[in-house]
Amino acid sequence: MNLQAWLSCKKFFLWSDKIWPILIYLGFVVLIIGWGLGLFIAPIDAQQGDAYRIIFVHVPCASGGMVIYLSLTVASIVYWIWRIHLADIIVVAFAPIGALLTFLALITGSIWGKPMWGDWWVWDARLTSCLILLFFYLGIIALRQAMGNNEQASRACSLLVIIGSINLPIIHYSVNWWHTLHQPATLLAWQVPTMNKAMLLPLIISMLGLACVTFAIGILNANKNIIHRYYYKDYIQNWLEVFDVS
Repeated sequence: MNLQAWLSCKKFFLWSDKIWPILIYLGFVVLIIGWGLGLFIAPIDAQQGDAYRIIFVHVPCASGGMVIYLSLTVASIVYWIWRIHLADIIVVAFAPIGALLTFLALITGSIWGKPMWGDWWVWDARLTSCLILLFFYLGIIALRQAMGNNEQASRACSLLVIIGSINLPIIHYSVNWWHTLHQPATLLAWQVPTMNKAMLLPLIISMLGLACVTFAIGILNANKNIIHRYYYKDYIQNWLEVFDVS
């Protein structure tokens, strides 16, 4: 199997340009349902009261930031080994989305932590490792902006992504490895969630809705990048040939 042909930018553009509008509309509908159930229908928590409801925003953003970075790591490894340009485009397209989700996770976590811990920010292991994840995202974006679109920039960014992936297991297991104020993992703890089903269902729906929206926006960013890198360049070249401009 020719991996270069199978993962070509042209094939990605042709199929993804048809599905991103469906995903974004579907995602918003699912997200509104999930947030509506979580914010207005789910029962009040016995310990935290209504303050816990920010979980329906916080957890989807936090998990989304981590999943996107994991995806960028896979794409970076693919680019580093096989030099597949689509993998590099995926990194460029999804890095800002991952940074935004991680930033929102930190903000909503601070809002949630204020009534629970008595402070907006504590240097907790989970919070600190998430902040480091945001710095890696910002570093990838800044590095790419500084170096432009060339092979050297692609290799440098992919290497930075791979190095930053070391932080992912630290984020996930920080609540187990260190004494931390942050509650243990709810959905990704390799065990049946103990959360009330009336709370768990809206949380899962919210996560699915946000996943569809972020995936659709990432596809749109990737397609714009493909147009800018390849089709726009070809258009300019054809225009120069038509008018015999050297």
